[in-house]
Amino acid sequence: MITLDDITYIYPFQSQAALTGVRLHVARGEAIAVTGASGCGKSSLVRVINGLIPHHYQGEWDGQARIAGYSPREASLAEISSRVGTLFQDPEQQFFALHVEDELAFAHEQRGEDPAVIEARVRWAMGRFQLTGLADASVYDLSDGQKQRVGLAEVMSRAPSVLVLDEPTANLDPEATRELADHLAELREEGVTLVIVDHRLYWLTDLVDRILVMEGGCLAMSGSASEVARERLRFGLRRLEVVDQRGALPEVPASGEGHLRVSGLAFAYRNGPTVIKGMDLCLPSGEIVGVLGPNGAGKTTLARLLTGLLRPDAGEIRVRGRVLSGCALMHRTSVVLQNTDHQLHMRTVEEEITSAAQGARVQTDPAWIAGLLHEYGLTALRHRHPQSLSGGEKQRLVVACGHARKPELFVLDEPTSGLDGANLAIIVQNLQRIADSGTCVMVITHDLELIECACTRQLTLPGC
Repeated sequence: MITLDDITYIYPFQSQAALTGVRLHVARGEAIAVTGASGCGKSSLVRVINGLIPHHYQGEWDGQARIAGYSPREASLAEISSRVGTLFQDPEQQFFALHVEDELAFAHEQRGEDPAVIEARVRWAMGRFQLTGLADASVYDLSDGQKQRVGLAEVMSRAPSVLVLDEPTANLDPEATRELADHLAELREEGVTLVIVDHRLYWLTDLVDRILVMEGGCLAMSGSASEVARERLRFGLRRLEVVDQRGALPEVPASGEGHLRVSGLAFAYRNGPTVIKGMDLCLPSGEIVGVLGPNGAGKTTLARLLTGLLRPDAGEIRVRGRVLSGCALMHRTSVVLQNTDHQLHMRTVEEEITSAAQGARVQTDPAWIAGLLHEYGLTALRHRHPQSLSGGEKQRLVVACGHARKPELFVLDEPTSGLDGANLAIIVQNLQRIADSGTCVMVITHDLELIECACTRQLTLPGC
């Protein structure tokens, strides 16, 4: 079904090959996982399989490939995509319509298919992926798990023989991840060939036939889950076995003596429902609190309230016994939001960290800044422009910026989404160091591995 013979590829204006001598054969109906440290070549491999290389991404290509009967060099992208379906990390980025039923019909309409055929395919897809009750729903009102199901239904409605998934669990909670695994297992039983690129590996061990590990653009290892687990640290991979600690960690108390106390906190968005209603919290210092709950429960809203980015409708927030709000909260807290690009503004990595500290009125010296650069593995990147960094490097940088502010409360929203094992370890190590200094750390996360490795308490927000 997929054969790559000595594939080497270099992107335009680059001197180093993204892929070097890759040889791979995937049989019909086989399921494989592709993993490796950030920048190892996983995304480039996917682009060869789905035809984006060489049709969208130009560059120098050497070697031979055969994908679902087509040669990427000879067949058009439309021909390849008729047999190879791709579901990207954020399904919303590949939506073209506003409503679920229209989205499922869009690709078929663009192909000029008969209306009766389109209706049949849409009905099949909605039933197959439990979307019938969401036919008229806006795609923008769906949870991340529902968006993933819509994206999967849209791709599978075209009956591809190969399905490629790129970081499909990065934005999913554990329940949605389990649901996705069940859907993929059914597709595999039906003979669909699966290529799954992901850093999170625990959910794949019972699904895939083998795991491929890439390193420096080369295929460094191919083996079973147990074989790869023995080499995990060598390649900087995530754990293949994770214990779900949700429910086992002690809950944050509603009252008592604490570093940060919240009383009667309430908030509703304009013309919207109440998101936070009468919340009481007592957050201890020196601990890492996992903020858990389904999408829409108000986790990000709570983060914005506690860090002064939103003004509560009622209630008060006390830090070390003193009531604070607005700018006063901003100066005493740090927040790392999900989109790192929105938080990077300076010309160099070093200037970014220095600016963050100065914004919180923290006195700095070159030795202290150098220490932070070292702790986050950024020393060699200190003169680089922040927007030129990889996703993992940007994530480390924004956490370092929050650290530089020496906050009383440090809130991080999904700080390990899309991170490999080595980058996750750096983040965990530094969060523990920040907590040990007396700061209260709150982590909004669906990442079971982060919860297991770092969190000492949990704050569970119920769903709407």
